[in-house]
Amino acid sequence: MTLHPVPTLARTSLVADRTTLAERTWTPLSDDDLLALTATVPRQYVHRAAVAEVFLTGWRADGPDSFTVAAQWPRTHAFFTPVAGRLDPLLLAETVRQTGALLAHAEYQVPFGHQFLLQSLSYSATEEGLRIGSTPADVELKITCDDVTYRSGHLSRMRYHAVLLRDRRPVAEAEAAFGCASPAVYRRLRAGAPRTALPLPQALPPRDVGRDHPHDVVLAAAGRPGRWQLRADTTHPILFDHPVDHVPGMVLLEAARQAAQALCCASHRQTPIAMDSVFTRYVEFGSPCYIEAEHIHSAGSGPRVRVRGVQDGDETFSATLTLRSPVRTQDRRGGLL
Repeated sequence: MTLHPVPTLARTSLVADRTTLAERTWTPLSDDDLLALTATVPRQYVHRAAVAEVFLTGWRADGPDSFTVAAQWPRTHAFFTPVAGRLDPLLLAETVRQTGALLAHAEYQVPFGHQFLLQSLSYSATEEGLRIGSTPADVELKITCDDVTYRSGHLSRMRYHAVLLRDRRPVAEAEAAFGCASPAVYRRLRAGAPRTALPLPQALPPRDVGRDHPHDVVLAAAGRPGRWQLRADTTHPILFDHPVDHVPGMVLLEAARQAAQALCCASHRQTPIAMDSVFTRYVEFGSPCYIEAEHIHSAGSGPRVRVRGVQDGDETFSATLTLRSPVRTQDRRGGLL
């Protein structure tokens, strides 16, 4: 099944074994494959309404359940904003999410209209992987799929592991899992779910959560330290790119990032260099969801924070983040990036 051997990795330290990663060999994109880099893949493959929010540019099958996916990261973005010359790691997370949808439709024949349920998403990136260069970053994702499960002839679940390469060097790893449901199953599953979002509470000051604009803030005060109310602004053009009946997983990852920033370091912006997240329940529109954050032990150089969402007394998701202050570096032209 696996074309490129992947060692068993701790979910909270996906790129800890740098030597093993560097020693692996990879099949580079050929000149023919590079033709795929001239345009993005169809937006329907990655569940985006806006073509501008598609980061994948092509793919190929390398073997049974093994693929190479090409992506391009812009040097700047309206929401995934760079910090001190480093790309936003959640750009990486969104790329990994899009990769699962692409492969499910294009390689595992999941029909359009089936619903995807994100179950987990983890990543760990290096400083080199997030650097901003003089051109957009062309990235290759070496994908290995496992736990591929079918029900009634259609894919019902899949887990996939990704090694991300820049300039043919591994710079990050990620892993994700999702389930699929047919329209009929999803209608039964979501019958009676509230479709209207609550009135938006007042946002926290953007600087407290590492954002520049109030409309990008997804947290509101909730009356005590380490706890906030989720703000689900369904008019946000990127977080809510298209109509949905629950709060998407990427919004929850952004809430985790903002909560960790608010807890640790409101005075200076940090970046989540690694994140390990699990989604256990839908976050519904009909009742408040509270985001709670706490410090946990860190053996490394940056703080670690555990974040969880709680709605109607039940945990909806949890995430563990490792934070790091980006360091400005000097480019070859002598300027600060």
